[in-house]
Amino acid sequence: MELPVAVQQALGESAAGVSLRQSGQANTEELLRMILLSDEQGHLQAICRKNDLVDLEQLNKRLGRDLKLMKRREQVRIRERAGLKEMPALPSLTGWPTVVDEAVYDLPAVALELSEQGIAMVMPADDFRSLAEKADRLSFAVAIDAIPVNLDQPGMDRDQLHSAIKKFTGLRIQQRLEDTLELPPLPETAQRIIHLRVNPNAVMGDLVDIVESDPSLAAQVVSWASSSFYAAAGQVRSVHDAVSRVLGFDLVMNLAMGLSLGRALKQPQDHPDGYVDYWQQAIWQAQSAGILASMMPRDRRPMFGLAYLAGLLHNFGYLVLAQVFPPHFKLVCRSLEVNPHIDSSVTEHHLLGVTREQIAAQLMENWGMPDEVTTAIRYQKNPQYKGPCDVYARLIWLGRQLLTARGIALGAGEPVSDSIYDELGLDRERVEEQFDELVHNKDSIMAMAGMMSQ
Repeated sequence: MELPVAVQQALGESAAGVSLRQSGQANTEELLRMILLSDEQGHLQAICRKNDLVDLEQLNKRLGRDLKLMKRREQVRIRERAGLKEMPALPSLTGWPTVVDEAVYDLPAVALELSEQGIAMVMPADDFRSLAEKADRLSFAVAIDAIPVNLDQPGMDRDQLHSAIKKFTGLRIQQRLEDTLELPPLPETAQRIIHLRVNPNAVMGDLVDIVESDPSLAAQVVSWASSSFYAAAGQVRSVHDAVSRVLGFDLVMNLAMGLSLGRALKQPQDHPDGYVDYWQQAIWQAQSAGILASMMPRDRRPMFGLAYLAGLLHNFGYLVLAQVFPPHFKLVCRSLEVNPHIDSSVTEHHLLGVTREQIAAQLMENWGMPDEVTTAIRYQKNPQYKGPCDVYARLIWLGRQLLTARGIALGAGEPVSDSIYDELGLDRERVEEQFDELVHNKDSIMAMAGMMSQ
């Protein structure tokens, strides 16, 4: 096949040494990627191994700059001008200054992807070095295998969290985690709902009283019940009407819990470009966890309400990160932008020494939240976790993969093996159909998230 004109021009004489392969057949260790960066001094293209994490802080320190990922609309304009859907990692493609990570020079050959054709251009390392002779050679990327993310040792969470706080905030370490983090106590509404949840004699009137005691929460519940998503027959006039006729006891209890906790912390002004915001993520994951739980065999099915609540609170650590590590949270956001294919837990552990999942799980445990929810939040990035309540964590993980595969920007995705479906007793084809329908109703999800953020 013929290479795009812009690529042929950038290759020059090196084009003769290029061989073409299907991307899936290229050596993954030899694949490169290019990141388009910019700041007030101008543009820069950075090239590294595809699976490595770009340490943007390190790169900026080495160059004395404040580089960030180029705005999406500007990237689109540059690609369109070159006649490409994606930019292969060619040093001479844009004519901008270029930096190449040191690890690239240790490769015997390099592979550059042309995603629109599904192929990779493979060339000898010497040819690539010739193309990169004017580029700066720096060490700014980290192999993700060298970042020991704590996915399955909760006993280390508190020490890692305290270490991160001491390193980045200089706060005096105290016994109580919520004091250390300078976070507000568990909101009164959430406390009352937790007590209600464990009360075997609780009735609908008890929940209605709690919701009605918080005017803002009461308005939210009525708005939810009145939304087109639930298509309630007739007008919803009261909280009691919303609970008894439309939403049900369990859903209202968990919505109220999620709302009261989500509002305990301020929504950060900063966020990674291209990601959906906090409440959108919360609703997507809550709906997906609910769908998956309801599709499981009855004898293995977890409690719908707890699965829904776990989804609603799965990203609570994001809010905590923003409050506890404000300047470093911005760095996390910029790093997630330049490393969209790498899970946030890897980025956060590299930059902070702790992840949002560890922080949130510790806080939920201190607040006396249900074990099912705490476990789901802590192990949601580890589909191999085996232990009490592991089904809740697996539902959150699977929901994220299914949504990400459908273009919902929740972070890096992973392939899902049939064994995951088998373990959960799910029919893969039916699940895929349900998620296609869920994403088809995207406008309703967005409207529901909008109600939560008001």
